[in-house]
Amino acid sequence: MNMTEEDIQRMIQSVIENLSETKGVPEKTTQQIKPIPLKPASHESAPIAVGRASNAKGDHGVFENMEDAIEVGYSAQLSYVRDFQLKDRETIIEAVRQAILAEKETLAEMVYKETKLGRMEDKVAKHELSALKTPGTEDLNTLAMSGDDGLTIVEQAPFGLIGAVTPVTNPTETIINNTIGMLAAGNAVVFNVHPSAKHSSAYVISLINNAIQTAGGPENLVSMVKNPTLDTMQQLIDSPKVKLLVGTGGPGLVRALLKSGKKAIGAGAGNPPVIVDDTADLENAAKSIIAGASFDNNLLCIAEKEVFVLEAVADDFIFQMLHHGAYMLDHQELEQIMSFALEENKEQTASGCSLDPRRAYHVAKEWVGKDANLFLEKIGVKKDHDVPLLICEVDFHHPFVQLEQMMPILPIVRVKDLDQAIEKAVLAEHGNRHTAMMHSQNIDHLTRFARAIETTIFVKNASSLAGVGFGGEGHTTMTIAGPTGEGITSAKTFTRQRRCVLAEGGFRIIG
Repeated sequence: MNMTEEDIQRMIQSVIENLSETKGVPEKTTQQIKPIPLKPASHESAPIAVGRASNAKGDHGVFENMEDAIEVGYSAQLSYVRDFQLKDRETIIEAVRQAILAEKETLAEMVYKETKLGRMEDKVAKHELSALKTPGTEDLNTLAMSGDDGLTIVEQAPFGLIGAVTPVTNPTETIINNTIGMLAAGNAVVFNVHPSAKHSSAYVISLINNAIQTAGGPENLVSMVKNPTLDTMQQLIDSPKVKLLVGTGGPGLVRALLKSGKKAIGAGAGNPPVIVDDTADLENAAKSIIAGASFDNNLLCIAEKEVFVLEAVADDFIFQMLHHGAYMLDHQELEQIMSFALEENKEQTASGCSLDPRRAYHVAKEWVGKDANLFLEKIGVKKDHDVPLLICEVDFHHPFVQLEQMMPILPIVRVKDLDQAIEKAVLAEHGNRHTAMMHSQNIDHLTRFARAIETTIFVKNASSLAGVGFGGEGHTTMTIAGPTGEGITSAKTFTRQRRCVLAEGGFRIIG
């Protein structure tokens, strides 16, 4: 090919202008430019193609066999990147968002009835949050560099077919959140959902697939196996057609994914501490902590799990907690609740959200995510109103402090000063580097704790919910990848960088 220097410069300018027009970037921007459409401009007005039907027997993305789910997902992703533009992805994602919003109450009810965990009204809010605040294609940025030696573009490319594992605590919400991000990035996804939420998960995957096809997208872009097991999860992990693994759950799940030899994104356990110092707005602290710790009965992994409050303000803080609806357990009531909500670890086994077999207790699964009033009824305390949260004063070594118990029971530990508060909070978090909160008006105090705890999310003077965009700025996520380092996941998390280089030295210049 014979090209003049003028031809090369015209080509560079044309590419940059096309990029700018795609997402409304100013013409002179050369650093943060949005992705190139996946089709040439001549196809912009063409209708969206529908993916080729598979011979596998599936009901809107739900398959009897994992092999079939993987096969159709692999084919759907090839069609997705070959036949669909970036703007088509956004059309598909918008259809998914609207479908979820239209059925958020139905989904919340299904999850609640199937898992018997949490609170209905909070599940509605979680579905709405996942639908509205999960980023789409706007999360993808293309970097363009032009100069004397030509043009280089670094774009966010899809991995291909993703294998994802979801938890029982946020089953459909995680599917929605993962799906939007993964589809925005150009991937397809096969889910191995938690068996205790397989019916509601199948419903939301069918709902998503119907929305995709109604918008003109390929069938089976999102799929799952009807009866998920550890064996089907292993099939998903081992399949050569699955290029990326994403797991949301406990440390055992993350460890299994990391053993695969593939790129894995793992969201593990947390035990988020909150510090209240002697400069805090105590009423705001109390209201915020109750809101976060009681939301969906403390099922969220970001929720406040234990409080360290400075002795100087402890009494006033507890007063505010009681004033805003919390119920204080006395010593006898606490002992009664421990007798059925905890199980002694007699066999010295690792369980739940910890791989440490030395833990003295495990959480009794049948009490995870249950209403605070049910705990009170069990010990003979009758209340004629809804109690959002139970609180108790304990020492640092109490199992409710050390375990991620996911029950609406919040232990409070008095400490003498900030140094002790930070020391104890870091130990209680167990190095998960997940989430922490602090209530303080002192910037130095906030900075000290943030640097010591090193969590993915650090919330200041607000509910833990603000950390995922609920009452706070920023996007939401249901997959917080602390163990593998990606942090707050979004569409760009599910991409790999692809560098495209047009070097001037590769052409013979005439003139």
